Amino acid sequence: MLIDRFGRAIEYLRLSVTDRCDLRCSYCLPKGFKHFEEPEHWLTFDEIERVVAAFARLGTRRVRLTGGEPLLRRNLAELAARLAALPGLEDLSLSTNGTQLARHAEALRAAGVSRLNLSLDSLRRDCVEQITGSDNLPKVMEGLKAAKAAGFSPIKINMVAMRGVNEQDIDAMAAFCIEQGLILRLIEAMPMGDTGRATQYLDLQPVLKRLCEQFDLVEQAKTLGGGPARYWSSRDGAFSLGVITPISQHFCATCNRVRLSVDGTLYMCLGQEEKLELRPLLRGGIDDAGLEAALRQAIELKPERHEFREQPQKLVRFMSMTGG
Repeated sequence: MLIDRFGRAIEYLRLSVTDRCDLRCSYCLPKGFKHFEEPEHWLTFDEIERVVAAFARLGTRRVRLTGGEPLLRRNLAELAARLAALPGLEDLSLSTNGTQLARHAEALRAAGVSRLNLSLDSLRRDCVEQITGSDNLPKVMEGLKAAKAAGFSPIKINMVAMRGVNEQDIDAMAAFCIEQGLILRLIEAMPMGDTGRATQYLDLQPVLKRLCEQFDLVEQAKTLGGGPARYWSSRDGAFSLGVITPISQHFCATCNRVRLSVDGTLYMCLGQEEKLELRPLLRGGIDDAGLEAALRQAIELKPERHEFREQPQKLVRFMSMTGG
């Protein structure tokens, strides 16, 4: 197993297959942003498979495909099938904004992707356009319908809750998730790049308290996936709510993940700068034993925690550069 200096087992890899996105969400990418990684710097499918296989040999059991918007990477279902077949890998999931999902849902499910997280910050068409920069809610709903038909389970709705922007939509989103059999996850905005720092932060602790009373929710001991969310469920099992609170109640002591960007940079923490450049090693002819040794050394760099609250100006990179 990969164990860091603080005794945390690293068994979860978030794998960015592209830093490109067809949306410009206000908390992620600035309007007009074009400084994306050059395609020749992207890890190839062969290189990605080598890295994931090495992680799997070292005890990593979960991989999530992320972006940018991962469905913009051509032939993603082919990569998913290759990763799903790797010995030791138990869980392959995907995060998406849903705009391309209707065309790809069936192929991704057949390839071995079992779970989806879909980003949806409001059910109001004008609010979605305000946040994402385009009128895409009908396409997202079409993608959600296709994902359900393809048999994905569970499907989680990721909602970044923002003060004065969509906080009034939380109850409607909860009702929608109950009706559709979806899991709602509320996420606090993080100060990553200028866009993240400009987002109207909403403390989710009072929101959680209100929803627990409103829906008679009880905290769940088990996690639903390998990520940082804490979960509550209604007593009748009709509704499950997850909250991700990196600001109001950070979860660094139980962090079990690292992130691999599209250019082969392995980031030890979403909110810090410790990293290892894997692409030069891969293209320099490193063997499997050397690659595993490099991963072990990288995990030693993993910091104890982020400093989003103490140093909100620290990170200049945008979320899409790190991987979701």
